[in-house]
Amino acid sequence: MTTFRGPPPWYLLSLLALLNVVRADVPLVDFDRMGTVGLVGAFAGLDFFNSSANLTFDPSTSTLLLRSPHGALTRIASTSAGGIISAGCAIGNTYYIAGEFSSIGTVTASNVASYNPAAGTFAALGKGGPNGPVNALFCDSTHNKLWAGGHFTTPASAVAVWDTGSSSWSAPPFGGLTGVAAEVLSITTNSSQASLFFSGSFVAPFQGAALNTNNNPNVPFSSGATPFSSSLVPIPLQTAQIEGSPSSIDPNFSQIQNILCPTGNDGPGQTWFAADGSSAQITARTFQYISASGIRLGNTFLNGRGTTEFTVTTIPDNTVQQLSFVNPATGQTQTCTNCPLSVDATVPYQDFTFQNARIITGVQVTLSAFQGAGAGLHLFQILSSGAFASAVAANNDISCFAPVASGATFTGQWTDLEANTNIPATTQAVLVSTVNVGTTPANGPSFTWMPYISASGQYTINLLVPGCTDFQDCALRTSVQVEVFPGGGQDPVVTVIDQRNQNDAVQQIYNGPVVPSSPNFVLTITMTLADNPAGAGQNGQYRLVADRVQLILTKPDATANGPGIVGNGKVAFGFLEWPFSLTANANAATGLPDADETFLDTIGLSLFNDLGGEAAIAAYGAVISAVVHHPSGAVFLGGTFSLNAPATSNIVVFKNGALKALSGGGLNGPVTSLAFQGNTLYVGGSFSDTQSKSTQGRINGIASYDVAHDQWSPLLAGVDGPVQSLNVDNGQLAVAGKFTRIRSAGVGTGLESPGLALWNTSSGGWVNGGGFLLGSLTFVGNGTTPAKGQQQSQIIAGNIGDSLEYGASGFVLVQNGNGGEPELTPLGVQLGDDVASSSTTATTKRRGTNNQRATTTWVSRRMKFARLLERQSSTSLPPDPPAPAPAVLAGTFWINATNSKQVAIIGGNFSFANGNAVSAGIAVYNPSAAALTALQGPAISGIVRAVLVQDTLLFVGGTFTIPGTSIANFGIYDLVHNTWLSSAVPALQNPNGASAGSLQCHAICEWDVETNQWNALGDGIQGDIASVAYAGSNQDFTFSNASWSIMGNGANLPGPVTAVTVNNGNTSSIFAAGRSTDGSSSFLAAWNGHTWSSQGSALGGSHPRRSNVVDVRNLLDSSFGQASSILFDGHSFYPYIVTASESGSPGSMSGLFNSIANFSFAQHHFLATGVVILISIAIGAGIVFLLVLLGILWTLFARRDEAVSKFDPADMGNDDDSTEHRPSSLLEHINAATTSILESQSPFQGVEKETAAADAGASSTGHDLLSGPDASNYIRAETPSDAFGGGLGTEETGRPAHARYSFDGTGEGELSLAVGQEIEILDDNDHSWWYARDVRTGNEGVVPASYVY
Repeated sequence: MTTFRGPPPWYLLSLLALLNVVRADVPLVDFDRMGTVGLVGAFAGLDFFNSSANLTFDPSTSTLLLRSPHGALTRIASTSAGGIISAGCAIGNTYYIAGEFSSIGTVTASNVASYNPAAGTFAALGKGGPNGPVNALFCDSTHNKLWAGGHFTTPASAVAVWDTGSSSWSAPPFGGLTGVAAEVLSITTNSSQASLFFSGSFVAPFQGAALNTNNNPNVPFSSGATPFSSSLVPIPLQTAQIEGSPSSIDPNFSQIQNILCPTGNDGPGQTWFAADGSSAQITARTFQYISASGIRLGNTFLNGRGTTEFTVTTIPDNTVQQLSFVNPATGQTQTCTNCPLSVDATVPYQDFTFQNARIITGVQVTLSAFQGAGAGLHLFQILSSGAFASAVAANNDISCFAPVASGATFTGQWTDLEANTNIPATTQAVLVSTVNVGTTPANGPSFTWMPYISASGQYTINLLVPGCTDFQDCALRTSVQVEVFPGGGQDPVVTVIDQRNQNDAVQQIYNGPVVPSSPNFVLTITMTLADNPAGAGQNGQYRLVADRVQLILTKPDATANGPGIVGNGKVAFGFLEWPFSLTANANAATGLPDADETFLDTIGLSLFNDLGGEAAIAAYGAVISAVVHHPSGAVFLGGTFSLNAPATSNIVVFKNGALKALSGGGLNGPVTSLAFQGNTLYVGGSFSDTQSKSTQGRINGIASYDVAHDQWSPLLAGVDGPVQSLNVDNGQLAVAGKFTRIRSAGVGTGLESPGLALWNTSSGGWVNGGGFLLGSLTFVGNGTTPAKGQQQSQIIAGNIGDSLEYGASGFVLVQNGNGGEPELTPLGVQLGDDVASSSTTATTKRRGTNNQRATTTWVSRRMKFARLLERQSSTSLPPDPPAPAPAVLAGTFWINATNSKQVAIIGGNFSFANGNAVSAGIAVYNPSAAALTALQGPAISGIVRAVLVQDTLLFVGGTFTIPGTSIANFGIYDLVHNTWLSSAVPALQNPNGASAGSLQCHAICEWDVETNQWNALGDGIQGDIASVAYAGSNQDFTFSNASWSIMGNGANLPGPVTAVTVNNGNTSSIFAAGRSTDGSSSFLAAWNGHTWSSQGSALGGSHPRRSNVVDVRNLLDSSFGQASSILFDGHSFYPYIVTASESGSPGSMSGLFNSIANFSFAQHHFLATGVVILISIAIGAGIVFLLVLLGILWTLFARRDEAVSKFDPADMGNDDDSTEHRPSSLLEHINAATTSILESQSPFQGVEKETAAADAGASSTGHDLLSGPDASNYIRAETPSDAFGGGLGTEETGRPAHARYSFDGTGEGELSLAVGQEIEILDDNDHSWWYARDVRTGNEGVVPASYVY
């Protein structure tokens, strides 16, 4: 359930500091006093009135808005006319926006600007920035740099970098991107955030030099090594057991671990010494099998000492190995057992290799001879057979001199198993995965090894398969398919391996050249279930086993012709990876060094080759618009292109070293945006289906793709226009673009959702987007970093015609928020306008109640509609203003006794998705689940205008029929048995109720719920009824004698009454509103038991202070905006709520309903001191829909310069009338308590007063009123005196007093007294009623002033 607050949450204030959303002219209301409160109407968006906000939007500009974590929208600023905002990101507390514009807000800025949320200001970014459109931004928070990509020439072509530290623009390290369109459309990071991906329409040539001609560039050169030995990747020994004995006692040279991969020159902390005068042994145990080809030793040359001779014994076979090496002095290859180690300081290390690669678990090196004081070493490494990768991530540590570590990824579920090695203290971990027999390789698990390769060469690649006997899983084993991608543009090699071997096996899967394309190249080897798995499996399952891959270098320095080869170099199109570690300047226009080429740059090289070269690319208009990197290593690219190998259009994936098509052969339209959540890829653009039409045209503009299962899925049926931007956060996918509706997957036209749509990624459905928008969007992205524990806000931008803070389909829940501001919870789902034709026809007369509750009925057994006003029979009601779908016109709450959960039942002119069907007219809303369900049984066809619950019966009224039944316009639904009581309810013959069954019903009648029949209320009413209200036991229709009474002279009312409300069931305190007979104005009038009087005489400004008619519409001038409801406190009118329909025209509010009928105003620290009337009006027609009395809490004007009269005991005798004027209702209580505070006669002083004796037996609960804290033009006060600068001071310094008489204090807001009781006077500003605290209990309330001394 999504909740919005009037002001932004505190953690968003930094983004809203400039906005200063202040509702300084609106009293605040305590909605919580009524329990759960619902507001309904014909609106798609709403906002609370804000006199300081500019409510107009210019759709020719691009407007930037903040979207809170709960979806509420707040405008920030707009660009110059014709401007576009295309990108945004944050570094720290600064937000950067970019696009094509010359100004933002009031600041002149060319295409890029920064926004400081704390100050609420924009700023241009220096001089020399991009001189053309910027399409993409990337915020590098680690290095405090902003990367911009687009179509510009300064400070470089297509790419520019802003340094936040020096506040200056510069070209990127690679000098910019040129060729084809010379445009960058996206800048993203790889999954490890170690490099940037650039995509767009450009070419990037590489020089194409060979990697390893004579020595591995990743390894420092030494004349004691060969191209072969320097190409062998050292075994990582970080987790191995390393011992050196005996060791020097010098702490600077006693740590043997320092020589495994020294970071400095031969010296302290980088070198190990044996004990002086002694030979020594260095033992390295890995406790797992390794494939080794030799060792690398670097001598120490400090103080004339060093090792001169050594031997190597392998573990666990304890064999002294014969080694081969190159004599640095002669360059000749020699063999040895007792091997010499050079003491020439110009030889940093020597490599000694075995005769053949060996499977070992460690080595022991004996330093048998030395010079100087003793033996020692500066470097010690075990050389692998070439390269390696383990299935277990913990075994893939980075090797010394290697830029990256080997790695492994997988899909599906894989678990650890320990293999039996039969060697003490030696273990071998593997991963296994089970799959159901009959599963296809595409839907089964997969495993990918990515061994780091240091240099090109001829390699034999083996897959190590543990024997099934040790695992006791021979029956589970099957065959697997292994695919090797050797690089260099070579085709992959596929081998089928049977894993049912009983003993450990080494299976060859490749033999040939491996050609790394960059210094950090990793090979990819992928294993899946075989197409035709061997064996029958066990219990319906197969098991796949992943252990290690072994690469054995047989010959160094191999080459192969790869993709993108042009002349002596290579060219990439549309994609470039740039690692952050590459800082050297280069020139992408003339050719990047081969050392700068990464493994993933094969993507761009392959695209260039597959698209036919630069000329063909330009002719086709190919472009790569978006790139995302999956943690598995797969890179997805979307854009506008068509490939032949693989056969795909507009989207492709690069995995295992090659481009591959997704299922369906790609998409039938351009892709503009990509976003990941887990294994789900969301794709946005201008398409409707895959190329093979596998989704039946249901992926319009937006689709999801399951990476693990290679499967497309629709999001309902997508949207009706192109999608331009995606953002996944807070469990929701935000979809922005140039669309107006969410398409329906079944019947109907779907849901209105201009520019922005929200998909719940957990529940898999479209949800309320939060705010209201009218227009199209070009960008959605995350805002600045939220405070700890808070959710992420979003920034959206586009061409906005209108926007309101809250988006809601005709229904919101209201409660008190922080600081007394109202907190709204819009309907968690969107309502549609797919309704039957009969439901779109507006009726000419109105029927209904103003204020409906879920827990009460008027009398125990009858549903009566009491008439409180009589009009001239010649006066007719104005026609209802239209309530175009979707509109909610009525609501009620009901607590389901079976689960004790409260739901809201809403009715109106709307539709909603109900499974695969579309329901309309009435729905049950579960706020906790934010879900709508339909009533079971036949559906309503038409408009519902009134709903009411009595016990378990739902009464429904409106202009509708229920097909298959005789129900028309009025129906009863059994909420327990989930059925319409069609046989028990005679139909109303027409919407105006001319007859009910055989009963003539003149405008009003009653339904007896026990006898199930209609009854007339006296002789009925001549005319039409627009509004009904209940007035307690003293009503103008007396049920005991079935008679009507006249209330004053109808001629005193300017026209027909369309809304009425009663104060606390008191027929001497009634408010009525309507439109004048000539239709020229609206009015509000009050009945005091004797006469009708116009209200609203103290409007201020240009409004008349005295008039017979107050035109409510005239209040809604340019300063009020398009307010749909206003508050009237008897003194002033306050615009309250602004609504809008889906088209942007003013909406309307139809009703307020609440869950608690009886509530009190007992609240610590507050005294009810005011009342307001909520007035809902259709602006164009001037028809008042609704009047609701709302109580407000402590609201005092700030008059700190006024003095409060001091207490004078002599005056107590003058107040002996206070008990005679004890309030009989909240309204009169307010009159007594606020006379001096408001400094004028209360507008409600005409209310008939009742004596204290008459009131003593009446309960003060059950009022129709609400109360609430002060608005911001008031001072929040703990007590009345706190609101003033002088007088009685603060709550803690009140004046002590005692009770002269006892006082029962049963009225609301009153404090009971006992004779002699000690109290504290907190406010004595009123001459009759003082505000006091019981010093014993801390309770507070008002007491008669004459009862205190």
